[in-house]
Amino acid sequence: MASERQHSPSSTPSNAPGNAPGLSRRSLLGRTAAVAAGATALTATAAATPASAATTATTAASRDVDVVIVGGGLAGLTTARDLVAAGKTVTVLEARDRVGGRVVNLGLANGGVTEGGGEFIGPTQDRIKALADSLGVGTFPTYNTGKNLLYKDGKKTPYATDGILGSVPPIDAAGLANAAIVQASLDDMAKQVPVDAPWTAAKAEEWDRQTFESWLRANAVIPSAKFLLDVACTSIFSAEPRELSLLFVLFYIAAAGNETTPGTLERLTETANGAQEQRFVGGSQQVPIKLAGTLGDRVALNAPVRTVTRSGGKYVVTADGITVTAKRVVVAVPPPLAARITYDPLLPAARDQLMQRLPMASVGKAIAIYDTPFWRADGLNGQVVSDTGVVSSTFDNSPPDASYGALMGFIEADEARAYDAASEAEVRAAVLKDYVRYFGEKAASPTSFVLQRWNNEAYTRGGPVSIAAPGVLTQYGPALRAPVGGIHWAGTETSVHWMGFMDGAVRSGERVAKEVLAAL
Repeated sequence: MASERQHSPSSTPSNAPGNAPGLSRRSLLGRTAAVAAGATALTATAAATPASAATTATTAASRDVDVVIVGGGLAGLTTARDLVAAGKTVTVLEARDRVGGRVVNLGLANGGVTEGGGEFIGPTQDRIKALADSLGVGTFPTYNTGKNLLYKDGKKTPYATDGILGSVPPIDAAGLANAAIVQASLDDMAKQVPVDAPWTAAKAEEWDRQTFESWLRANAVIPSAKFLLDVACTSIFSAEPRELSLLFVLFYIAAAGNETTPGTLERLTETANGAQEQRFVGGSQQVPIKLAGTLGDRVALNAPVRTVTRSGGKYVVTADGITVTAKRVVVAVPPPLAARITYDPLLPAARDQLMQRLPMASVGKAIAIYDTPFWRADGLNGQVVSDTGVVSSTFDNSPPDASYGALMGFIEADEARAYDAASEAEVRAAVLKDYVRYFGEKAASPTSFVLQRWNNEAYTRGGPVSIAAPGVLTQYGPALRAPVGGIHWAGTETSVHWMGFMDGAVRSGERVAKEVLAAL
C-alpha cells in the first residue's frame, strides 16, 4: 500500500465515503488514555497492504455480486468475511489506498511501526480478540510498569498506580470523594440504559435534554473532581462535555462490556483490566490487512463511493473507477460520511437527519521516537494526565522489545481543533514542549516524529467516533440500524457493545452479515 494520503479541508470531496470505523479509547481517573483513532499521516507512511489483499478499482470496471460493501475498515471486512463464508459473492469498495479505516500503522524511519489510529484492546472486547487470533495476530501488554504523572497547576507529581487509590491521581481528598460519587452515579445510571435501544430508557428524555457538562456542573462540585471528569471525557470521546448528551455518555458506559458483563466507566478508562490493557504485535493494522488478504480481489481500493441507486430490483453502486450491481448494500462508514453519498431514491428523512446530527469528534495522535524509552529508567510508565498543553494525556507506545522509545500523545477536542490549520512544524513544537514539561529535556530531541490528524483526513474528517448532542438519540436513534429497503448499516457507531472501538466495528460486521443473510 502506498503512503497515507494527505488532504486539506478545502480539498475534501463532497461525496467521499469508504472507510469503516474501529477504535479504542483512553483514560479517566488518572490513567491517561489510549485509543486510537488516527488522522492524516502528514509525515509517515502506512504499513503496506499486500498486493494479494486487494485490487485497485481500475482493474475491474463493473461487477455483479450478491452484496456490495461500502468501507474497507474492520466493519466492512468482517461483514465480507462472514458473507463469503456463507457462500455469497461480495465486493468491498474502499476509498483509501489501504484497508483499515481508522486503524492504521505508520512506518518509522528506524524500520519500526507505530499505530496512528485504534490500537488498544481489553477485557470483554471478545470479538476483535477472536478475529485477531484467527488471523494469527498476537497481543502484548501495554507498558504499565512504574509511576504515572499528574501535571496540575504547574506542579508535576509522580504517583503509583498499585496503591490504595489505584490509578486515581493524587488530588485533594474532597475532590477524590466527589469524583468517586460521580463515577458511581454514572455507572448506576448506565445500568438503566438498554444497550440496543438507549432511547427507550425510562429516563431517556430527561437525560437526553441535557449535556454532560450541565450534569457535571451539578454533580462534580469540587473543582479537582470536575478536572478529573473533564479529562475522562476528552480522553474517552475526544470531545468536550458541552458537546455530548448525558444519555449518549450513559449509553457509551453501558456499552463498555459484553453480553454477560455490564459496562463501567472504570473499564473505559483503565489500562490494567481496562480498555487499554493490550496492544497488537506488529501494530493494530495487521488485523485488517490480514483479513483483507483472505478476501483477495474482492476488495477494491481507491474507490470512493458516490451514488447508491435502486434499479430494477437491484442496487447500482458507483465509485471512482468501478460500478457494482448487487442485491444488497452494506454501508460500513461513519454516519457523516454515509451522508455524503447520493441515494436514489432518497433515504427516509429520519435516517438522513440522523446522519446530519452525528458529527465526528476531534482527535490527533503525535508520536515522538527516541533511541530508548528513557522515562522507564526514571521509574515512569509514560502515562500523564495534565491540565495544560496541547497534549493532556500520553502513553508509552514503544515496541514490546523496547528496541526504541515511543511517546504517544493525544491531541483532542478543543486542542485538536485549535491546531487543525497549524503546520506540522508548529504542532511538533507544541507537542515536544509538553513532552519536555512532563519527561524532561531528553524529550526535546526525538530521532523522528509522526503526526496524524483525523480532522484533516478526507475519508474520516474526525474521530475516533461520531458523537450525539442532546435530543439526537431520543428523536433519531431508532434509525441507527434500521435497514432502508436493501441498504444495511454497519460500523462501530451501530454496535450495541463497545461502540467507538475496534471491537464494536467487528461486532457490527458480524451483526449486519446475519441481517443480510436472513434477507437474501
